[in-house]
Amino acid sequence: MEIFKALTIAGSDSSGGAGIQADLKTFLANGVYGMSAITALTAQNTCGVRSVMNSSPEFLSDQLDAVFEDILPDAIKIGMVSSAALIEIIAAKLKFYSAKNVVVDPVMIATSGAKLIDEDAVKNLETKLFPLAKIITPNLPELEVIIREKISSPHDMELAAQKIFAEYGCAVLAKGGHGKNDANDYLFDGAGQWFHGRRVDTKNTHGTGCTLSSAIAANLAKSYDLKISVGRAKSYLTGALLAGLNLGKGSGPLDHGFNLRGSDFNN
Repeated sequence: MEIFKALTIAGSDSSGGAGIQADLKTFLANGVYGMSAITALTAQNTCGVRSVMNSSPEFLSDQLDAVFEDILPDAIKIGMVSSAALIEIIAAKLKFYSAKNVVVDPVMIATSGAKLIDEDAVKNLETKLFPLAKIITPNLPELEVIIREKISSPHDMELAAQKIFAEYGCAVLAKGGHGKNDANDYLFDGAGQWFHGRRVDTKNTHGTGCTLSSAIAANLAKSYDLKISVGRAKSYLTGALLAGLNLGKGSGPLDHGFNLRGSDFNN
């Protein structure tokens, strides 16, 4: 049986709902073997981020070499990378190892509102990682940062995605989950397509962006094309939200293993 592999390059979430913890859970739930390279340690829970400690460039470099030299990933998800120096390392390693199926979730602001990226890292993210990506997955606030304009309508989302595609050559999934009325996402990869999603009435949305981008990467690792990968990932995310996990005092995590229930390994 062929084993598909995916690598997450992202920060660690001590509460388990976002970051590499969400990514690895998502990989497993989508039938992919997961590996990780940690860009930062965060002290956080469902109520917010207390502190962040970045990996050194040297240590991140060693992690990436250790993975690529031994188990070559079929897809890569890049999440929180808060410093320009770390982005430089990632870009160099992706080029050196001819990495494929790179999904960049341009994490800039946590669900709680905490800022997760340095100012000087934003430019590096755009100029060094976007051109290497198969797809990027910005939410509305992140989309506004990238294009330096306000997004106030679905048409604005379309124009923003098309502008980023023209500038950097990567497909763009402009996520509408931060909108008021729907959870519709717009994919532009040279042609445009809307993915209409069901808005789930829940406060427990910690890690939704991490989960969606990881699910896209998992499906790309399994050789699904981009549009099918996005559709499957959105369906998985909706299921994880609908499962109704309720943990913590703030914005709680999703139920990443909702589709893995029912096994009794004692029988």
